[in-house]
Amino acid sequence: MASLRFFLCFFLFCASSLNLLCSRSLPNQHVALFILGDSLFDPGNNNYINTIAQANYWPYGETYFKYPTGRFSDGRLIPDFIAEYANLPLIPPYLQPGNHQFTYGVNFASAGAGALAESNQGLVIDLKTQLSYFKKVEKLLRQKLGDAEAKAFFSKAVYLINIGANDYISPFTTNSSVLQSFSKEEYVGMVIGNLTDTIKEIYKKGGRKFGFLNLGSLGCVPLMKVFVPGNTGSCFEEATELAKLHNAAFSKALQELEIKLVEFKYAKHDFNISSSERTNDPEKYGFKEADIACCGSGPYRGIFSCGGKRGVTEYELCSDPTQYLFFDSSHFSNKANNQIAELIWSGTPNITGPYNLKSLFEA
Repeated sequence: MASLRFFLCFFLFCASSLNLLCSRSLPNQHVALFILGDSLFDPGNNNYINTIAQANYWPYGETYFKYPTGRFSDGRLIPDFIAEYANLPLIPPYLQPGNHQFTYGVNFASAGAGALAESNQGLVIDLKTQLSYFKKVEKLLRQKLGDAEAKAFFSKAVYLINIGANDYISPFTTNSSVLQSFSKEEYVGMVIGNLTDTIKEIYKKGGRKFGFLNLGSLGCVPLMKVFVPGNTGSCFEEATELAKLHNAAFSKALQELEIKLVEFKYAKHDFNISSSERTNDPEKYGFKEADIACCGSGPYRGIFSCGGKRGVTEYELCSDPTQYLFFDSSHFSNKANNQIAELIWSGTPNITGPYNLKSLFEA
């Protein structure tokens, strides 16, 4: 009897150990994260191209990494926090040299990029090129895993995309005449068209679960407030109006895709609301300053000179970035990025919907 008890205990121990071993190695629990976008998401791809749109020098990265990584913040970006919540490592930039396995995904985002190839052309990796990089990775993994496993891998993966702001900012910062060539509605339609085409192409390759941000109040970032005569503190309404048109058109486009594409699921974070709430009442969210950037020069430190390597060498730097909503003239601080990432991950449908990213990773 004693030996039987020992056998049963030994059997149960082995079974539980085997189960633990299997649960750690089961690939079907694995969810990768693929990222496309602009400087809100770029972890350093622009380090490897010839451009002034870089952040690979001090004081970028000063608080969290303690060195510059190429991220436009004093610390982490939204995708870095999302990866942490999903129990993934930091998702590396696609252009970073090394032996990429792509097991956990990869990040294609490029600072300054737009949905339109003409936005900051020659200085960025535009959305179409980012998509072409994704297709290369998809082909590589399909060859490595085989069709069946690759299909499961790409359908379980989450695709996080943020693009569009540069399409509406660059016409003002580069003295482009593009907004004289098209009506605002036509121009927004071109941006949304390229964005939805990208979503459809990823869907064709097996993508089913997507995360998006709409646009914040573009006219209220320090960079754009500089364009308002008299430094009154007012927002630059022309940019904000374009962002509102974009957000309305994007919501409609996503609803149409949900109807047309079988199993298409998405989490859209209302960045317009979350950013405006922090701009209008910074103290509620733990910030002392939402009008002036931590790093930059000129009114509101809105001149894009942080680090002194983009033509303007002089700049001011605050002593405590945690007190500031904006680290530089157009990018959030580590603390602000953390708050937004939490809302994208587990926010309720009034701020992130119809799903949040947590539910998509668990789906």
